[in-house]
Amino acid sequence: MSTAHRIRAERSGRWAEALAALSLQLKGYAILGRRVQTGLGEIDVIARRGTVLAFIEVKMRQNASDPATLLRSSQMSRIIKSATGWCANRPWTQHFTWRYDLIIVRQWCWPVHMRDAWRPRNDPMLSRGTRDGP
Repeated sequence: MSTAHRIRAERSGRWAEALAALSLQLKGYAILGRRVQTGLGEIDVIARRGTVLAFIEVKMRQNASDPATLLRSSQMSRIIKSATGWCANRPWTQHFTWRYDLIIVRQWCWPVHMRDAWRPRNDPMLSRGTRDGP
């Protein structure tokens, strides 16, 4: 990948994450972090609404993609480990339900928010009642 291509990809990724965060705020979510680095990886967006903590992966795509093909199992595992590490240092998070979301951003389209996009087999915070309305 050329340097120019990497710079464009980085710029479009930041733009997609900013748009995703804005769309979440308009839905009533509080953004707790963007591009959160843990020792285990990065979480694009961490948001809270009510009693739900959402760990969100943002994907920028040029066209409509099948959501099932956007995340590899290794990516899901990295996000789960990162979320666990992030929450381990924040005792106040133990009373929240965790959820793993996906937001797809396409040019000239409003972001598509897929709540509860996947669930780990061994959820460290076994999600309880993760649906929180529209």
